[in-house]
Amino acid sequence: MAYKLVIVESPAKARTISKFLGKNYRVVASNGHVRDLPKSQIGVDVEKGFEPKYITIRGRGEILDKIRKEAKGATKVFLATDPDREGEAISWHLGKVLKIPEDADCRVEFHEITSREVKNAIKRSRPINMNLVDAQQARRVLDRLVGYKISPILWHKVRKGLSAGRVQSVATAIICDREREIDEFEQKEYWTLRCDFESDGINFCANYLRSGSEESEIESAQQAEAICRALENEIFSVSSVKWSERRKRPAAPFTTSNLQQEASRKLNFTTSKTMNIAQQLFEGVDIEGEGTQGLVTYIRTDSTRVSEEAINNVRSLIAHTYGLEYLPETPNVYKSRNGIQDAHEAIRPTDMARKPEAIKASLSRDQFRLYKLIYYRFVASQMTPAVYQTLSADIVGGPHTLRFSGQKMTFPGFTGVYEEILDDDQKESDTQLPDLKQGKEARLIGTDARQHFTQPPPRYTEASLVRALEEKGIGRPSTYAPTISTILARGYITREQKRMMPTELGIIVNDIMKKNFPDIVDIAFTAGMEDRLDEVEAGKADWQEVVAGFYGPFRLALEEAEKNIEKVSIEDQVSDEVCDKCGVLMVYKMGRYGKFLACPNFPECRNTKALLTYIDVPCPECGKKLLERISRKGRKFYGCEGYPDCEFVSWDLPVNEKCSLCGGRMVQKRGRKDVVFYQCVNEHCRNRIQVQSSQEEDETE
Repeated sequence: MAYKLVIVESPAKARTISKFLGKNYRVVASNGHVRDLPKSQIGVDVEKGFEPKYITIRGRGEILDKIRKEAKGATKVFLATDPDREGEAISWHLGKVLKIPEDADCRVEFHEITSREVKNAIKRSRPINMNLVDAQQARRVLDRLVGYKISPILWHKVRKGLSAGRVQSVATAIICDREREIDEFEQKEYWTLRCDFESDGINFCANYLRSGSEESEIESAQQAEAICRALENEIFSVSSVKWSERRKRPAAPFTTSNLQQEASRKLNFTTSKTMNIAQQLFEGVDIEGEGTQGLVTYIRTDSTRVSEEAINNVRSLIAHTYGLEYLPETPNVYKSRNGIQDAHEAIRPTDMARKPEAIKASLSRDQFRLYKLIYYRFVASQMTPAVYQTLSADIVGGPHTLRFSGQKMTFPGFTGVYEEILDDDQKESDTQLPDLKQGKEARLIGTDARQHFTQPPPRYTEASLVRALEEKGIGRPSTYAPTISTILARGYITREQKRMMPTELGIIVNDIMKKNFPDIVDIAFTAGMEDRLDEVEAGKADWQEVVAGFYGPFRLALEEAEKNIEKVSIEDQVSDEVCDKCGVLMVYKMGRYGKFLACPNFPECRNTKALLTYIDVPCPECGKKLLERISRKGRKFYGCEGYPDCEFVSWDLPVNEKCSLCGGRMVQKRGRKDVVFYQCVNEHCRNRIQVQSSQEEDETE
């Protein structure tokens, strides 16, 4: 029987799409790339216009044989890989393998995996877009030149197994620069002064603002005490009262970067985990009563644009579910940042009728949590602003001015559904607004001076690093997650309490890169290269000329680096543990899953041991010692030394304290702004005890 062949990347996507297209179509998966540059050699002929040498990827031979066989019997072949540069390149490689003419209408793009979109996309088939392919080739060749030319130098001068890359080296540099800022930070003391007042029977607090016309900084306890004494002798009055209204607009629907950041903050997902789960939601999930359905639109996007049909659907849902007062007169429009590709819509649900709660039983826990995040972010993006009544009042006594500031929500708007909170934000809370009258006397009741110290800039989390990369124009939506995974795997950075710190190795490699390859780790240069790749995609630049413009100066830098870089010796830290095979003291090594102990006589002695870190808390089940361990995915957890006889494990740090309400076990957690608290593990209790001191809280604020 005659059939048409559709080739996609993922087997999961193939299963979903085959159900939509019916018996006249066959859908097969390429399992991603089928051809690439060889691993054993650079694979780029720099003397012949940087011509890449592509070979079939090991393990893809059988897949290609199956695809060729299916294509041979098909009346038409559609290449339906992901709708981005990389997907276009995969389709081009498949077209070359299958000998499909370059002008054939063989390329289709599925921006969402739904029956309607899949069928419509087939009707919109087009030829391969060579501008997209060339942009991807340029990126691949540039990355290969950097990686395969610099990495051997690092192997020879520092240690085998190291690597460098255009984006990963910049990301490492950003983290190292932040660590240097922290090391060089000089802490300064400062004080705040808060005063209690009574005016016309109303009690309120105001913060000390200034003495005279200039705002005052209180730098010492003596200065704070002197101001307090001076205030006690003054007569105060309410000099000005300003009531106003503030409107807070909702955040735009998700881009890839926003999704990774928000999932990190709200769900504690790594960037790679976020993208893996988002890919599942895009490719299709088996929904009870509906079959397999793609739940969200394409997940690699830098655009906030949304289709008119989707806008109409979500506005209808808002009107019926929340009421007309939550629906703006005209749709909210969001401006995307400059320099985006804008090839796809923002990430949104494919069908507003599929509320997260209604399909929860068909989703895994993580799928449900991420889908819920995407769904309600999109709903909120088309709702009315939250409205706040604000009050600002100045209290004056002699030369001293204090200020009361507060706000109270009068209409929740979008915040009743979803609210974005950035890393450096605090959740807004209502304040009791006193009905102060201008000109009325204000009686000073008491003063409260508090000491604080300036804090260094915080270390990056995955969320804030992605945000920094995006703001600086480094990489593109598809590169953030693999970049972070790579620098973690190479041992250039470690992750402690969600914060990213450079290792000694990372600092050494970064210093070498900065000294010898300043362009590679230069943020402006790397961002400019991304712009050049965008020009290739737009047909405004030739990809080989872009690569040639980079390679000329790069080759000279390589020659100088070979001559000038001195061999670096990284001494292994010696432990107190004796090797039980040859009797010498073992040393600390960094592996894929963190530090471990190894015999220094390698390769003659290959003895290794896990690094045991005990915590000062007994196992709550058997009373033995608890150990800090690392999972296969690099995540820290806590387990009993009696394993496998005792199978106690905990992702959170157990503490020597029982819940005061139910007597259950308590674990340590960190909240926003790194506030530490203990929480009961009993799901029916969840009692919390904050353990951070008030001074620490103030400093964090």
